[in-house]
Amino acid sequence: MNKALEGIRVIDIGQLVQGPQAGATLADMGAQVIKIELPMVGDLSRWIDCSPEDNRNAYYVACNRGKQCMTLDLRTPEGAGIFKEMVSSTDIIISNFKPGTMEEWGLGFEDLWELNAGIIWAAGSTFGPDGPDAAQEGADLAGQCAGGLISTIGYDGSPYSPVGATIADHIGSQNLLSGILAALYYRERSGQGQKIEGSLLGGQIWAQASEYTHYLMTNKVPGRGHFSHPLLRGVYGIFETRDGWIGVIGVPPDSRDAFFIAMGQPGLALDERFLGLLASREDLTELFERLNPVFKEKTTEQWCSVLREMGVRYAPVRDYAGTVADQGAWINGYFQEAIDERGETIPIVGTPIKMSVTPLTPSAQVPELGQHTDVLLRAQGYTDEQIAGLRSRNVI
Repeated sequence: MNKALEGIRVIDIGQLVQGPQAGATLADMGAQVIKIELPMVGDLSRWIDCSPEDNRNAYYVACNRGKQCMTLDLRTPEGAGIFKEMVSSTDIIISNFKPGTMEEWGLGFEDLWELNAGIIWAAGSTFGPDGPDAAQEGADLAGQCAGGLISTIGYDGSPYSPVGATIADHIGSQNLLSGILAALYYRERSGQGQKIEGSLLGGQIWAQASEYTHYLMTNKVPGRGHFSHPLLRGVYGIFETRDGWIGVIGVPPDSRDAFFIAMGQPGLALDERFLGLLASREDLTELFERLNPVFKEKTTEQWCSVLREMGVRYAPVRDYAGTVADQGAWINGYFQEAIDERGETIPIVGTPIKMSVTPLTPSAQVPELGQHTDVLLRAQGYTDEQIAGLRSRNVI
């Protein structure tokens, strides 16, 4: 089977999600991805257990599948030297340390570019490589907070709450991935590598580009979503049904009459306040107060059938169990089955990307800490005796 990135070698020295998930996607695309971790410690995500009773590491598994793992202390002269040797035959480096960290170790982009002018280095950060907060460490929640996402969630007067997923990290990862693929294409034409820089803050701003553009144009903060979207004020929101919840994503003009008749509110079809997506907050509150009791009369599945027949866009509100049970998510490969390192077939998160000629092949095989250290060092020309010496000095 052809793979889009077959023959590409990646060194992933990232931590947690932002860097490592980009590496995992490159592995899905066929690249050889070498995960370098600190000896005896490893990636911080190895320490995030599923529960006190279950010491499996979902974060590590999700973001490091399909990789080889090598332990190496880059802070030591010997470790830095080995890293430089590996960089000379590497295409891509992924990191998400605090800006300036690699430079302190003598492993900055300029240092590595002298060894390999075609190297592509994707560096993630929290607040960006420049500015007063550049040296401040953070993680996903910092991106959600500083990027304004949390300010849009919930109701006026209620406490703020983060999104229940590491969404800033995942968006930051995909931004690094986009930069890497563009840089590979440029290098194909020019032979020149480059440094790519992405951040959690920048990713959150970009993910809300429409809302931020609205603010820049009007100088008005969109505010919190309440039961809808702060800028899309029509029949666009979440409604409680008899047995759950459903999202209604706008009502097309040619479906308005049928929709409001089905809701037992035929007069609303002619109400000019609700003809578009620009109703006032007060009018929108009235609209939802009239629709909410009607939605509670049927089950979610019944409303799905009604809205589907009308041509109204909708989606049932699911928890993770409901999404995993969705047949379409499996048919499209968003969940898949794969063989893990024990030879067992297990369910895994698949890939959101489908390619017709070079399909992605997510792996369920996750490396143990340092599992491939010796093999990779031997490939670099090290003898077993030299490897043993490095291990005794805690370099690997």
